[in-house]
Amino acid sequence: MEPMERPVQCVGLIGYGEVGKIFGQALRAFDLPWVGAWDLKFAQPEVAEAERAHAAAQGVAACASAAELARQSDLVISAVTASQALTVAEAVAPHLRPGSWLLDLNSASPGIKQRAAAVVEVAGGRYVEAGVMTSVPPYGIRVPMLLGGPQADRLAPVLRAWGMDVEVVSPRIGVASATKMCRSILIKGLEALVIESYSAARHYGVEAAMIATLQETFPGIDWTQQGGYFFSRVAQHGRRRAEEMREVAQTVREAGFEPWMAAATAEKHDWVAAQARAGHIPADGRREPWQSYADGLLAARGKG
Repeated sequence: MEPMERPVQCVGLIGYGEVGKIFGQALRAFDLPWVGAWDLKFAQPEVAEAERAHAAAQGVAACASAAELARQSDLVISAVTASQALTVAEAVAPHLRPGSWLLDLNSASPGIKQRAAAVVEVAGGRYVEAGVMTSVPPYGIRVPMLLGGPQADRLAPVLRAWGMDVEVVSPRIGVASATKMCRSILIKGLEALVIESYSAARHYGVEAAMIATLQETFPGIDWTQQGGYFFSRVAQHGRRRAEEMREVAQTVREAGFEPWMAAATAEKHDWVAAQARAGHIPADGRREPWQSYADGLLAARGKG
């Protein structure tokens, strides 16, 4: 006879960035006795006070380390940059209580997810991968997610009770990740293509004619509005998206192909993010017309 499932009452967030803050605030609305967070920023003197204050204002306990958070959590949600997915699993696993969960939201390749799962499971924890299928804003905690792994069916009802939109797609680790990553080839690649196409068209003064032909060919998309959205999201999140696309490239390699498109997309996102950090284009996510972003990129030519 299987032992009774221990209730998930204490939830810890590894990564207190955009996603961590959204999930932390949403989880506090439920009758959970404890929600905690850990982020590297909590130990960085220039931002630690502001980040800890934000957590406190939301009723989220700012932990001193990933280990401390893991020891207090029935469920750890990992929401860091793509390159840190395995590092977090390795840091958390030795400190998980037997039977506790790690829900990995990170955009990592199927191979990385499989390695992370092995680390957690050897330590006595339970690993579930999640493929987050679109931008978290404006959905918040209800963002559509695909779950995978042999324990996914057991965690899914807990997450649904908190309003999460989750679908279990496979008991095999890597299926949810592969779905997400293959989608990103197209979505993030389209963002990079639009930025390159629109900026070049702006240089040549042919943007109106070019967008008119796109509108005729694909009438279901408002290419002017969509362009502004793509520019703003990459300017704000390009560095994180570039990391994800490097994991996407690894996903393509694991499939036996050379990831020319995914690798180029990563470089484009990284470059746009660098222009935003340098102040050439807005980096705060506000929705400017796409032309203002393109003009900023054009004016920055030759400045690095």
